[in-house]
Amino acid sequence: MGNKMKILVAEDDPTTRIMLGGVLKKWGYEVVLARDGNEAWSILSSKETPNIALLDWEMPGLAGIEVCRRVRANLNSDDNYVYIILLTAKASKDDIVTGIEVGADDYIVKPFDPQELRVRIRAGQRIIELQSKLISARDELKFQATHDPLTGVYNRGAILERLEEELSRAVREGKSLTLAMIDIDHFKRINDTYGHKAGDIVLCEICHRVRSVLRVYDAIGRYGGEEFLVIIPGTNEWTGKSVCERIRRCIEEQEFFVLGKKIQITVSLGAVTSSTGINAEELIRAADKALYQAKANGRNRVEYANAI
Repeated sequence: MGNKMKILVAEDDPTTRIMLGGVLKKWGYEVVLARDGNEAWSILSSKETPNIALLDWEMPGLAGIEVCRRVRANLNSDDNYVYIILLTAKASKDDIVTGIEVGADDYIVKPFDPQELRVRIRAGQRIIELQSKLISARDELKFQATHDPLTGVYNRGAILERLEEELSRAVREGKSLTLAMIDIDHFKRINDTYGHKAGDIVLCEICHRVRSVLRVYDAIGRYGGEEFLVIIPGTNEWTGKSVCERIRRCIEEQEFFVLGKKIQITVSLGAVTSSTGINAEELIRAADKALYQAKANGRNRVEYANAI
């Protein structure tokens, strides 16, 4: 893991608490100390949750086992797992089973050998690091499933899903949104003249430029081929037109440098602003019709459908 692993030591005995903190720091860990169960729970329910927690079984306020129970009940998300080791003077199997049943990952009986503690903490560290790798792999798979592999913007399925979500939000909040459909002018000519690699470079650069003029909560997705959908929430017809013109200009104003050649690229846009009761299919159909009009009227322009 990139940052130093953080360990919580929750122990009401000050000598043991200070000793444990010192040993863990010597081993290279970042240490957070808690004097009782209430303080431990406060730390474990904060945003900066430690990766590993050493909880004394018997503490003032909340007992370690109760803290453990709360962590598992309230913070058991894949992204925020805390590896819990109970520190206990109880050596009976029944007590140990109880601790594991409420969600402890391991235990160590006091008085404990520092090397035994070190081995158990390293086991916890391996679990946390493995989980981090699994989360990264999961997030990567999710990204691949929802994004166009060439341009990195949403793929067709994801942008249509986002449109449904934004339309539902617009209805709930009593607002409108603008949907724009973008088509690269004479894209076939680019592929035929300079090759498909040049076409790919143009597609990626167009997405880069469009994203640079959008807000963080706007969305762009590849609808198919050289067509893209842009969702611009919270806009009326006037502000929607303004964003669409900004998109058109950011493509036209600067030449594209492709495989050692400068190429002038333009795009046509068809846009529409939603009204209450409109569904995604009707909105896309209206934007597509406006796009057809933009191309029929000479390309490199924005045509706006009547608000529907």
